[in-house]
Amino acid sequence: MSTATYPADGVDADTGPIPRVPDEEGRHRLREDAGGPGRTTVEDVVVEKIAARAAGEVDHVGGAANRVLGVAIGADSADRSPKVSARVDGSLVTLDVRLSVTYPAPVGTVTREVREHVIERLATLTGLTARQVDITVASLHAATAPERRLA
Repeated sequence: MSTATYPADGVDADTGPIPRVPDEEGRHRLREDAGGPGRTTVEDVVVEKIAARAAGEVDHVGGAANRVLGVAIGADSADRSPKVSARVDGSLVTLDVRLSVTYPAPVGTVTREVREHVIERLATLTGLTARQVDITVASLHAATAPERRLA
């Protein structure tokens, strides 16, 4: 499992807690010679969940069915969330996204919007840079029709 590493307050991954010293007002601060504030790790699975949520925020995007040995279990539908596989390497991420698109939305436009939105949300929420976002459109699904009522 890959991880990304980022500074966090008060802990160094190699040496443990960074010593704090009180200032003249009694507040504790990191010592200047402590070597920096430490690291925060973002796991692949966290990036996958953030990217799946971000992809689902784009109009006309639905989810993909789970697959076992390439065979769909269930159906690709608007009610499911997109499936994402992520590989984190330092501060760079490679993503593989499987989703469905509502017919007759233009697939090229929808996938471009998904790619841009996922890249932006990952950068905003994690500070990671998505260097590659591969998108597979598993199927087209019909728009859900509004319920008909008899007057």
